[in-house]
Amino acid sequence: MLSVTGAPRRKIRVDLLLYPTHTLPTAAAPVLVGVGLALHNGVFGALPVLLAFVASWLIHVAGVFTDNYRLLADHPDVVEHPELTAALHDGSLTLNGLWWAIAGCMLGAALAGSYLIAVAGIAAAVLGVIGVAVSLGYSLGPVSLTKLGIADPVFFLMFGIVAVAGVYYVQAGAASNVPFAWHIDSQIVPWDALVVGLPVGAIVTCVLLIDDIRDRAYDAAKGWHTPPVRFGLRWTRTEFTALMAVAYLLPLWFWLGLGFTPWVLLPLVTVGVAFGVTRTICTEIGFEKLFPLTPKTSTLAFVYALLLGAGLAMRG
Repeated sequence: MLSVTGAPRRKIRVDLLLYPTHTLPTAAAPVLVGVGLALHNGVFGALPVLLAFVASWLIHVAGVFTDNYRLLADHPDVVEHPELTAALHDGSLTLNGLWWAIAGCMLGAALAGSYLIAVAGIAAAVLGVIGVAVSLGYSLGPVSLTKLGIADPVFFLMFGIVAVAGVYYVQAGAASNVPFAWHIDSQIVPWDALVVGLPVGAIVTCVLLIDDIRDRAYDAAKGWHTPPVRFGLRWTRTEFTALMAVAYLLPLWFWLGLGFTPWVLLPLVTVGVAFGVTRTICTEIGFEKLFPLTPKTSTLAFVYALLLGAGLAMRG
């Protein structure tokens, strides 16, 4: 890691905290799948999609800020990100500033979500609360997802099911012009919306596992029970490989089992990239080799979702 002492505040905020090559594509991936299914069913809504993405990304970023806040405030002796520690020491970054950044993200997400609640009812608010709880709960509190050791299955469910179904739901709500009640009507959110995002959930979870493998020594020092800490590298590599395999097998089911057109096989063109990432994960442990894989796999999730969304939108 390079020291950033004396680096401008913009670089601190964008490059070292915001992680745009990480947070943006992973937040956008389930949105793209929800858009594809909405186009297929004729309920696409541009404004609900845009605001759903903004809210999702801001909630995601708030979680990243919270993670770094907890690291710097509660574990000053764990120099996991020396560039952030240096920035804190020279005043380029402050804990108070991080707190306000978290609050700002939540305020922005609430403003974006207010429209979604207006067109889709209280269920949209419930989905937003769930997203906030998962994002902040990743590292916040004595029973955080990392302390409990359940972050990876929760991420799989959130990015693979909840986010995609939520994006579809707010579009259908806007299209119906009738605000919904507490429940999510099965006629508004079809069963397909609960499964077509599973491949994207698998790849996004792989992004998390890359960070877990890379930071396993730091996570152990913080008392986090990530897969590499609890079960070791072999287990985590097996989990990673299985998730990637699931991601590239599911489009076959979407085509042959769910009745979508063969265009849903479009994501298979990225299998070479997935294979290369998996091979590196299964053979390398050094920081220099693993660090570039996080943005690479995040981009893979985005491209995969873009192709899958395009395939879902096609009608027979």
